[in-house]
Amino acid sequence: MTPIVFVTGGNRGIGLEIVRGYAQAGCKVLMGCRDEEAGEKVKQDIVGADIQVIEIDLSSEQAVIDNITRAAAVYGRIDVLVNNAGVMDDASWDELDMAKLKRSMQIHLNGPLALSQQLLPGMIERGYGRIVNVSSGYGSFAEGMEGPMAYAVSKAALNAMTLKLANEVKEHNNVKVNAMCPGWVHTRMGGRDAPRSPEKGAETAIWLGQLEEDGPSGKFFRDKKEIDW
Repeated sequence: MTPIVFVTGGNRGIGLEIVRGYAQAGCKVLMGCRDEEAGEKVKQDIVGADIQVIEIDLSSEQAVIDNITRAAAVYGRIDVLVNNAGVMDDASWDELDMAKLKRSMQIHLNGPLALSQQLLPGMIERGYGRIVNVSSGYGSFAEGMEGPMAYAVSKAALNAMTLKLANEVKEHNNVKVNAMCPGWVHTRMGGRDAPRSPEKGAETAIWLGQLEEDGPSGKFFRDKKEIDW
């Protein structure tokens, strides 16, 4: 059976390379993006792939629920969820306003949690599922939480959600929830000075979504190697 993969923020940067990687692996990919027209345009570059564009805006929790419910109804199931969409607010702690913090929390935590809540029951019922949360070393306690306030705190919250969800479903051996750090990647968010390519940043997310049944869950990875939270 062909795996069906849903990727948020899938029309550019790391997300687009995650979409490309799963498509090249023979998966059916649902490319989640805020702008359906932009998604339709970029998917033309991935020749011979089975990619469907799903318009979804993670800044609205109700829209997240409505859109993923509709997508699951149309395609029957979603086997792999990659929570990749992200925002970067670089305001310092003393300049950060609550609206910007709420936006970061909505996109990095609330949105991924809402998607997971909608899709995990089906994964458990079918006895198969993979959730991959694209996080960051900036949200790692072990690495000093060095990122900007809103970004670091919201990514740390995503890491906490990852571990908690994995613990909640640990009796279901073939349902796995993991987080990963792509490293500093040359994208619109990462900037021109970033040393890593989007393709390299996407590799671990693609690997985690295809783990075997005896693979890990509730872990944090970079370059397919476990790192500390």
